[in-house]
Amino acid sequence: MTVAADDGRALSGTLDGLRERKKQRTRLALIDAALDLFLAKGYEATTIDEIVAAVDVSQRTFFRYFATKEDVVLDTMVQYDQIMMEALAARPSAEKPLTALFGALRVVLRHIAESGPDESARFRKIHQVVETTPALVHAHMARHKEAEKVLADLVARRLGVDPETDLRPQLAVAFYTASARVAFEDCARHEIWDAPTVAARVGENITLAQETLRDLI
Repeated sequence: MTVAADDGRALSGTLDGLRERKKQRTRLALIDAALDLFLAKGYEATTIDEIVAAVDVSQRTFFRYFATKEDVVLDTMVQYDQIMMEALAARPSAEKPLTALFGALRVVLRHIAESGPDESARFRKIHQVVETTPALVHAHMARHKEAEKVLADLVARRLGVDPETDLRPQLAVAFYTASARVAFEDCARHEIWDAPTVAARVGENITLAQETLRDLI
């Protein structure tokens, strides 16, 4: 009886794992198809019908994963934000806020670089689509604001201060965000999109930002 129960639980776990992997493959297939269409036709001109047709699934399946076309683009960025927040929370407590923030960003870039060519291509396409679509630039900035609030709260916790009355956490995150944006824009300007090279260039710019801050004070 115990053996049968154990076998049943093992089989159930295996089936759950297969279902999750299938769902993840479908989600990524929808993202990749949408990004290719956005780059080929433009974000506004692409319809959800065209996206689902490219993957050979129904609209119902699409809406099981995403509420809008916008979510298709921002979904992966939200996941990167989550990795960033988890990496920041895991940084040594003795680290200075900016050192911790830049260290967490390196974790995100390393994750992208080590996830394989498909993830690197996805990273490149997302940034290309966002940078050429005004409506997505606005949504991207709104997402940034939400992420910055969480990062400031995490920095405040590290410093043991109240983020509502002490502005240092917000200032640290603002400097980090500006430095990272300049680094990513520099990569885009030079048509650098592959994740390992982006990670290296952003790392160099992070070091430059830290040196610049010291020089300016």
